[in-house]
Amino acid sequence: MSTDTVKTGGGPRGWARDLAMGIRFAVGGGREGWIRTLLTALGVGLGVTLLLSAASVPTIMEHRSDRQLAKALPDGIGKISATPSTLLVGTLQTTYRGRSVSGKFLQPDGPKPSVPPGLAALPKPNEMVLSPALRELLHSPDGALLRERLPYKDVGLIGDTGLAGPAELAFYAGTRTLSEETGYRIATFGIPRTKEALNPLLLTLIIVALVVLLMPVAIFISTAVRFGGERRDRRLAALRLIGADARMTRRTAAGEALFGALCGLLVGAGLFLGARQLVARITLWDVSAFPSDVSPAPLLAALIVLAVPLCAVMVTLLSLRRVAIEPLGVVRNTAARRRRLWWRLPFLLVGAALLITNGSLNGAVAVNPYLVTPYLVAGGAALFLLGVTLLLPWAVDAAVTRLRGGTVPWQLAMRRLQLSSGAAARSVSGITVAIAGAIALQLLFAGVQGDFMKTTGQDAGRAQLQGSLPARDIDTIRTAHRLFRETEGVSGVVATINTSASRPGPLRKGEEDAPYTGVTYGDCASLGEMAHLGSCKDGDVFLVRDDQDEAHGNRIVDAARPGAAVDLAYHSDDLPPVPPRLWTVPKSARTVDSRPDPMGQSSSGLFVTPGALDAKLLDDPMGLVMIKLAPGVPDAAEHVRNTAARINPVMNINEVRNVERDAQFTGMRTWLLAGSTATLVLIAASMLVTTLEQLRERRRLLSVLVAFGTRRATLAWSVLWQTAIPVVLGLLLALTGGCALGLALLRMSGKTTFDWSVLWAPTAIGAALVVLVTLLSLPPLWRMMRPDGLRTE
Repeated sequence: MSTDTVKTGGGPRGWARDLAMGIRFAVGGGREGWIRTLLTALGVGLGVTLLLSAASVPTIMEHRSDRQLAKALPDGIGKISATPSTLLVGTLQTTYRGRSVSGKFLQPDGPKPSVPPGLAALPKPNEMVLSPALRELLHSPDGALLRERLPYKDVGLIGDTGLAGPAELAFYAGTRTLSEETGYRIATFGIPRTKEALNPLLLTLIIVALVVLLMPVAIFISTAVRFGGERRDRRLAALRLIGADARMTRRTAAGEALFGALCGLLVGAGLFLGARQLVARITLWDVSAFPSDVSPAPLLAALIVLAVPLCAVMVTLLSLRRVAIEPLGVVRNTAARRRRLWWRLPFLLVGAALLITNGSLNGAVAVNPYLVTPYLVAGGAALFLLGVTLLLPWAVDAAVTRLRGGTVPWQLAMRRLQLSSGAAARSVSGITVAIAGAIALQLLFAGVQGDFMKTTGQDAGRAQLQGSLPARDIDTIRTAHRLFRETEGVSGVVATINTSASRPGPLRKGEEDAPYTGVTYGDCASLGEMAHLGSCKDGDVFLVRDDQDEAHGNRIVDAARPGAAVDLAYHSDDLPPVPPRLWTVPKSARTVDSRPDPMGQSSSGLFVTPGALDAKLLDDPMGLVMIKLAPGVPDAAEHVRNTAARINPVMNINEVRNVERDAQFTGMRTWLLAGSTATLVLIAASMLVTTLEQLRERRRLLSVLVAFGTRRATLAWSVLWQTAIPVVLGLLLALTGGCALGLALLRMSGKTTFDWSVLWAPTAIGAALVVLVTLLSLPPLWRMMRPDGLRTE
């Protein structure tokens, strides 16, 4: 072919022709060309898989929320009269070995009751319908204790429309034992969606988290489209030899990268669809999804389909700007010009400035949601992390040019890095950005978590579980207290019966209601957890004072005095009049001060031991229990919950917690952990693919050195040093950049707390990931170091 037959014009037609020629080269490049294309497609495909997964998160959350709202019980509804379509519902929210189990007991009022989503009909009394995950757990050896709690006949499964996710542990059980005291009446299931305002700090966390999770993916895709650069040079030189100009050769190279990116889109879509079918088997931090939920938002999917090929073309053109492609070869392997620092620093400075000045220099963004500008937060974080990525090649280049001498493997590694440090820096740029972002995010989490945590005042050292008895019968309450004390793994029980007492007789002048006070009935040990009793024996009575009680007008001195009679009957304007239940407070009753119980609550009024009062005189009593577990007893909490189920199926046993976390914050952190796990898996896979591609590029060189007698161990150590030096520099840069970005985010949020302890976990995980990838790359490296690698086609 003569040189004048090659058209090198530009314009849309020229671009299309040259890109098509590059695609033809990629398709017709023989075995080597297809290997290069497959590696590029695999690398891009892994990134596309994660991008499509991230684009599916809004759909997953929306579908889960819709199903949860559809089966939820209406809140804030007053008394509903029984009709043929109403039913009584009792709820059970329990825990089994750290996993949440939710149940509803259903009792229809008529022949046409409302049916919850996922059920064809209501279960009959003593029958239950289970979620698939709960049935699997109950039929496994691990579910033996839970079977004791749910001794009902299994008659079916809950459909997907009635479950938040496939891993949800849920059941519906039929019953005849509910009353308006132990359940409440509803006309239908489901509540409307309400839009809840997002905390501005939480919005900031979400934005930064998305940038941190997706930046490594974008960087890896841009790295993957540059696979096979050295072998491509010979084809580009041949194009110049037949008359193509430099622009045409660059567009042709971009066409090859475009074909690899398009194949990567297909591979990524295939991997995504395959992983989607397995998603029902994966549960991360109690979060699961149905395959039908995992569907990318159309707009985001279209953006991915357009952005990935465009990224491939742009990265290829930019990477060839400083490469001199001539008819007799490509000037790439000569000593390169030193990388400049001046144009890399502005990315860091501009990114930090956008974060610090976003909303307010004083951190007012923490209190004013209008000061959170999502585009500025995302842009600032992305520019800063991009600056960290751009600094890595300069840092590697600056370091290796100053390293001299050493052993033979060290010198081989240094010479390779001095000739071409860009590929080595690119291979670890993804892990560098991921660690820097993780450090910044952890610093921000540690700084703002106090805003999403509330001290409950509860003391988990004095009791670990607590519950209230739905029954209002004295004999039932006493039996329940006895059963809890006899339960395996229980070392102590604070068991009380609570009611009220009022001053008998007519109202005095100026009184609207008779003065009243609380009555707490229990043994000395239980009462001693709620007041400073001093000495106590059965038969004693105490008048317990509490400042808060008197502040609300509930004065003991007005309702009860030593030697005076009190009325234990429960009087209400909504109920018919009842005769008084008079009891005389002993003159020996002592006045003592209240103390917070293990739940952090202060009680006051009459504290009565069993020997001083017949419990049958108590009207409308409520049984309370706080349980201390014996250390070292396996499944002690599960034994307690089983006891509660035997006493009353709808009795909830709750954990005593010193601190409560905001639900939005906890949910966001759960999704972030799931996303971080997926990102780490991608990084590990992408680093392995990148390492294998680089080894394939150097296969001939390794074979030549082995053929001349170089020991394999020497070459293996040189390859390891080539990986170790960029990794160490990348980790140092990630540590420094992550701290700087974290400080900027903290200042933006108006926080000053800097938790040094969060720095080391991401760094250690990143180092361990690199070691793992290096070990996995050793077997292919060993196979490539053979003299037969000199053969060519």
